Amino acid sequence: MHTTRSTASRWFLALTLLTIVAAALILLWMGRVPICKCGYVKLWHGVVMSSENSQHLTDWYTFSHIIHGFIFYGALWLVGRRWPVTLRLLLATLVEAGWEVFENTDMIINRYREVTISLDYYGDSVINSVADIVAMVIGFYAAIRLPVWATVLIGVALELWVGAVIRDNLTLNIIMLIWPLDAIREWQAGG
Repeated sequence: MHTTRSTASRWFLALTLLTIVAAALILLWMGRVPICKCGYVKLWHGVVMSSENSQHLTDWYTFSHIIHGFIFYGALWLVGRRWPVTLRLLLATLVEAGWEVFENTDMIINRYREVTISLDYYGDSVINSVADIVAMVIGFYAAIRLPVWATVLIGVALELWVGAVIRDNLTLNIIMLIWPLDAIREWQAGG
């Protein structure tokens, strides 16, 4: 029984890695740039209103992807707590990779440009999308290890901190994509 479970876990982990590779290949096929057009890769890029945002390994939006990991772990624990954690990780990775591909379609890129402060947004580089998926995986594993209260506290703290620093975060992104509000857009623009 243990060998079967161990073998299944290895398969789920392999499929998780394959999902990340497949997302990268799909993004390349879609015409996304592999790395920043600037010609180099930085570990961190902290200037939101720049052509290099979402082009390097990490940026202010990386924290949203960590929170995705928290949320996916919690949701999948609720619906499938008896499932192997590696299966739940695979499912979370499939959702995150699907979002990264969808987020980089013309439809979503144009939506960001129309209703958010991301007027110069033209999509993520492939390396940024892969790093975003990895950030979700890190958040997922952190949620496994941390007590629920700590995961919630860290998620809320990240949302508040990022919101205060860049006037954007996961919550505001979702609101502005689904139901854009002029008051939020004006606040984000510094008005």
